[in-house]
Amino acid sequence: MEFKYSRIFVLGFGFFGISIIWALYNAYIPIFLQDTFHLSKTVTGFIMTIDNLFAVLLLPFLGALSDMTRTRLGRRKPYILLGAPSAALMFALIPVAREYENLALFMGTIIFMNFFMALFRSPVVAFMPDITPSEKRSQANGIINFMGGLGALLAYFGGKVLYDMNYAYPFYFGAAVMLLANLLVILFVPEPDEYRKPGEKVSLRKLLSETSHKSFGELRENLKDVFASHEKSLLAVLIAIFFWFIAFNSLETFFTSYAKYYLGIEESTGAFMLGVFSLSFMLFAIPAGFIGGRFGRRRTITLGLMIIVAIMLAAYFVGESSRPQSSSLSDPVVMTLMGLFFVGGMGWAMVNVNSLPMVVDMTTEEKLGGYTGLYYFFSQAANLVAPPFAGAFLDVIGYRTLLPFATAFFILAAIAMQFVRRGDVVRTKGDALDYIPDMD
Repeated sequence: MEFKYSRIFVLGFGFFGISIIWALYNAYIPIFLQDTFHLSKTVTGFIMTIDNLFAVLLLPFLGALSDMTRTRLGRRKPYILLGAPSAALMFALIPVAREYENLALFMGTIIFMNFFMALFRSPVVAFMPDITPSEKRSQANGIINFMGGLGALLAYFGGKVLYDMNYAYPFYFGAAVMLLANLLVILFVPEPDEYRKPGEKVSLRKLLSETSHKSFGELRENLKDVFASHEKSLLAVLIAIFFWFIAFNSLETFFTSYAKYYLGIEESTGAFMLGVFSLSFMLFAIPAGFIGGRFGRRRTITLGLMIIVAIMLAAYFVGESSRPQSSSLSDPVVMTLMGLFFVGGMGWAMVNVNSLPMVVDMTTEEKLGGYTGLYYFFSQAANLVAPPFAGAFLDVIGYRTLLPFATAFFILAAIAMQFVRRGDVVRTKGDALDYIPDMD
């Protein structure tokens, strides 16, 4: 199949829809749990790990399962068709469940929503390397992340307007947009011919019965690659991913709470400030991919982490030295923090855009979904740890620990990246990938 950037942009709508859902979920669910159900920050943190628990348990398996899947639609699209509509419905029901102020109903809704999101997350992300040659994957991932940043931006900025009108409106809007975005992927992004079986009907039962045993075998092989290989680049980059997602998820989960309960501003303003971070990420995602392709992924990621550490330290000192006088976006403290977050988003783009291509370029084309699952296993394991861990710090010491907590883990990630020696320069030979072992 001929590589086309236009096709990658359309595929990016899948990530666009996913990003809208998660941005709204992380911005407002912690507030619902604390304000409506009066839960502690630690318990809120544990509840916010449900999506990560499903990810850790299911994504490596589902990535490997989709590698083995063959249908008339291809190997990734069946999971999108099964997961996206169900997740959208559950997401739209979240504010309905809150209206009844019934914690069991509310928890049931978000548990089912998280399960259905996990069903198609690995397959939709693994779709990108399926249709992209190795040497173009950083650039293509830049486009994918640009679209994801655009989705998060729409959620934070548009969500503020909708939330101020009615807290349910962002959820209805996000569900509708995700449905439309994934429909575009299904209709306009063809899968490679070798992964399609003309005339084969899509059946979840048949997919599971024919491929689950093989996919478990592939999953075991993939985990063996991580821990048993004499060359530890894969393990090092996955550990770095684990550390920086602990840092990022703690911020994403608790920043709106930090803004409301520590800085004294409205949660919608805090979400808008995160939107500035997403705006910068979106604008810099495509350049970050080209920078990684030109100067090396490891160097680009390391520089991005250094930028984020500097920004986190600066934001901490701003928050400690002064307080906003109002929730207005023109308040000097709010404007200063938004300016810092804008620069931080550039650093995050350099990190996030180049990490998945590093991981998938350490394997063969046949195992792209499985290695995408490994990427999500470590990132979501971090997200499983981060909310309760950070929440415990906030309960014991206070919200002032949030930014230093994140900074420490960004520093650990930068250290781990210095042990990575593969995944940067790759040449394709037939069906296998040839590694250049040392990037220095």
